[in-house]
Amino acid sequence: MRVPVKLWADGVTVEQAAMEQIRHVASLPVVGPHVAIMPDAHWGNGACVGSVIPTKAAIIPAAVGVDLGCGMMAVRTDLSVNDLTWKMAAIREAIEHRIPVGGPGIRGSWDQRGSTPQRVMRVWEQEFDDAYARILAKHPKLREKPTWTQLGTLGTGNHFIEVCQDLEDGGVWLMLHSGSRGVGNRIGTYFIERAKEQALKLDRAVKADVNLSWLDEGTPLFRDYVEAVGWAQRYARRNRDLIMEQVVSAVREVLGRAFKADLVAVNSHHNYVEERAGLWITRKGAVSAKLGRAGHHPWKHGG
Repeated sequence: MRVPVKLWADGVTVEQAAMEQIRHVASLPVVGPHVAIMPDAHWGNGACVGSVIPTKAAIIPAAVGVDLGCGMMAVRTDLSVNDLTWKMAAIREAIEHRIPVGGPGIRGSWDQRGSTPQRVMRVWEQEFDDAYARILAKHPKLREKPTWTQLGTLGTGNHFIEVCQDLEDGGVWLMLHSGSRGVGNRIGTYFIERAKEQALKLDRAVKADVNLSWLDEGTPLFRDYVEAVGWAQRYARRNRDLIMEQVVSAVREVLGRAFKADLVAVNSHHNYVEERAGLWITRKGAVSAKLGRAGHHPWKHGG
């Protein structure tokens, strides 16, 4: 039996592979009251990208995915496009000089550039180190190379930094897309496998797709996952904060003057899970779109 699927895709063809994933998710006994599908839905690992999946007393780690807390950040400046004329090449060079970009082996981490900046280490030590140590104490298989070496770095794939023109008034926005980097991937992958193992142990056949095995609320593994995924989502948000601070500093360096960069600030996950009204809401490639909510998150450049 499937729960209803609300498909916001008028005039858009949803690929067959994604439709199959949607049907699989909607058939799970822990899913409901409905599944919501976005206009840009497409196949993803576990569940399709562009879906909102509410679950009752359970979470499906593969539906949350492995790029935990991945999202967008944008700040509106008081610059105009004319301020940047003939300077975009220098701005790009300054941004690439300040922020590691790419994956392992191609200078995508601080350790591949020499050492982790003190400002990044302070954030790690004050906000993440102790909590991560508690997670590792229970799940030592998550341990790998120092995790702080990717905090404040962009990553690879579809992650990007962009200087944007506001088409309404010619104003300038600074925007970026990044998440919880390698540590989020490790946490997501690890708990997807633990959910599969638990399904096998409980002899609980997940007929739709074993990748959609879930963790039951109230179990130790569920509590550990909620703790770890919450940590990764905080890491992802701070990662974007730190990157944006350096983007703003790079542009100021090239222009040789200060400018406002907090007229409007948005910092929003689009791969995450949260508890709401007695349900666990998983958004994979989706954000909340409640009336009057623009995804704003307070941010102020600290330098």
